[in-house]
Amino acid sequence: MSNPSPKSSTFNFFFTYFALCSAILTGAATEFDFGTLTLSSLKLLGDAHLNNGSVRLTRDLPVPNSGSGRALYTKPVRFRQIGTHLPTSFSTFFTFSVMNLNPSSIGGGLAFIISPDDEAVGDAGGSLGLVITEGPASGSGFLAVEFDTLMDVEYKDINGNHVGFDLNSMVSSAVADLGAVDIDLKSGDLVNAWIEYDGSTRVFNVSVSYSNLKPKEPLLSFPLDLDQFVNDFMYVGFSGSTQGSTEVHSIDWWSFSSSFDASSSSSSPPPPPPTATLMNPTANTVRSSPPPSMAPSNSAPSTTTTEKNSKSSSCHNQLCKQGPGAVAGVVTASAFVFALLAGVLIWAYSKKTKQLKKSSDSSFASEIIRMPKEFTYKQLRVATKCFNANRIIGHGAFGTVYKGILPDTGDIIAVKRCSHSGQGKEEFLSELSIIGTLRHRNLVRLQGWCHEKGEILLVYDLMPNGSLDKALFEARTPLPWLHRKKILLGVASALAYLHQECENQVIHRDIKSSNIMLDEGFNARLGDFGLARQIEHDKSPDATVAAGTMGYLAPEYLLTGRASEKTDVFSYGAVILEVASGRRPIEREVTGAGKFGVASNLVEWVWSLHREGKLLTAADDRLEGEYEEGEMRRVLLVGLLCSHPDPLARPTMRAVVQMLVGEAEVPVVPRAKPSTTFSTSHLLLSLQDSVSDCNDGMMITLSSSSSENSFDDRLDIV
Repeated sequence: MSNPSPKSSTFNFFFTYFALCSAILTGAATEFDFGTLTLSSLKLLGDAHLNNGSVRLTRDLPVPNSGSGRALYTKPVRFRQIGTHLPTSFSTFFTFSVMNLNPSSIGGGLAFIISPDDEAVGDAGGSLGLVITEGPASGSGFLAVEFDTLMDVEYKDINGNHVGFDLNSMVSSAVADLGAVDIDLKSGDLVNAWIEYDGSTRVFNVSVSYSNLKPKEPLLSFPLDLDQFVNDFMYVGFSGSTQGSTEVHSIDWWSFSSSFDASSSSSSPPPPPPTATLMNPTANTVRSSPPPSMAPSNSAPSTTTTEKNSKSSSCHNQLCKQGPGAVAGVVTASAFVFALLAGVLIWAYSKKTKQLKKSSDSSFASEIIRMPKEFTYKQLRVATKCFNANRIIGHGAFGTVYKGILPDTGDIIAVKRCSHSGQGKEEFLSELSIIGTLRHRNLVRLQGWCHEKGEILLVYDLMPNGSLDKALFEARTPLPWLHRKKILLGVASALAYLHQECENQVIHRDIKSSNIMLDEGFNARLGDFGLARQIEHDKSPDATVAAGTMGYLAPEYLLTGRASEKTDVFSYGAVILEVASGRRPIEREVTGAGKFGVASNLVEWVWSLHREGKLLTAADDRLEGEYEEGEMRRVLLVGLLCSHPDPLARPTMRAVVQMLVGEAEVPVVPRAKPSTTFSTSHLLLSLQDSVSDCNDGMMITLSSSSSENSFDDRLDIV
């Protein structure tokens, strides 16, 4: 791109400044569209970028990724009148599309946003880039109209194709199903949206259509006292995010107008000019237009320009009638004002340039920080005090986990030191390749890795509340039921993401309570992907060596070696029963009165209680009845359903999520546990696939490793 000359830049800046002053003097009106925006009038943050005449909020990569971006109008818009707090009337029209290279990989969406901040970018994932962690993107909050492509249970979404109005929260205060107007956000087609607010009647309207004609009735319409939720000045624009998907969110046309004169804002923003060309990277002006048919037909006609010309001519005639003295006085006063503002203008321009450069550097740095990076061995050795035994906080698949403190930043991390065996290296490569592409709030985040001096190290966020098994069995006080419900829902959401929302399906193969970590808010974070496998959706899994922890392994997996999403569901069912009952899947110790014998199986025990009509007896006694019986019964039934001996009878994890939150009924669970049957020929064929180069038969080995009070029984078919 050729840089504009200093004279041109100065002229543009002076012109923009005086236009802004004029807007303030005439009621703080704001009006722009893609045909009049200059490149300097758009602020692109995070992953947002320009692409062939449109603004893209997320990266257009062929592989699943998680990121977020914002595109904002650089000048703040006045939303409250000085002194009166009278809210502005505004209307905006935009054309957008959601494209996806892999339709099975969904996640994210976009939103029109009104924000007090023009620097921050929210998180990737289901937050649409609107919020950072669990707080708003800035101190004063935001207003947003979201176009969501993923049903997120945490945010109480109605489905994965809806529009919602958000007030400083991802839980929409008003929501509508886009399917009701035959709109499919994930179709890749251009969608038109009209958002209007009348400051006099205080009514907020949202209309959506494929057509260039605005629907007669809005899709969303509700009263809103805008004055309570905005500052005097706010920024307007768009925000979008991906969640381990290949979604691309494009804004192909945007026009906006606001005014404190209710009559002037009742019409839609002006349509794009029919002769407008696409965005030209060599010019200083954004020139972008949708096809002529996409322009809103009910936009304000060109009479506005005629009225302005008429008023200008009238003012000119008035001055002429007053004689040359009046004209000279106006010219002299204008020259004085111009000279006075010039000094202020130059100072402001210099300061703004420095701020933009600082913002650009900060944004770039934040992008680098968010990517998994390579640590040096020295950094991690110092952080863990030479891998001191006192720093050991757990044992994962094929590795030991240490607590570390990075001396440069003081950040607390978890360092997984993989074993030196050949299998350990394979598991390291598997874990790094899989989890490095995954982004979900209920997965442990990978910060980076190291491969030096024969060592293989993975660096994760440290979870302050440790693992779920320690919270259940080693904590001084019992884990409250509310925490337990939240943990089970979080793990279910993570597994639904792995099984159904990634580009390639991920089978974890080692779901157990010791691999579920808890953050500072006791939110579940599923970790340890050392045994995980990726397969294409709708493909049959290959037979592998059966590996995992006794008590969590599905019967068909033990016999055939074929891991699938249904074997993960069985393991999750064992976790449900473990969390609800406060008992381990394989209990070695006698707990009294013959209730639970040596080496008893938890799943079998709960099935027996269900057969006797005493299902609630399985609830953890340490909870002392501090739970709602209907919820406990629902959770236990879901656990039994997931632990069904027949893989085909087990639900999907998405269905599990819906059952846990009460959006779907739990199917009838038989009182007696169904028997498990395998045909001899099927079993022999499966074992032949599972065991290669082993003509002498099959050997099953059991090994036990203990750490403090916990133990793992691993079974391998070799």
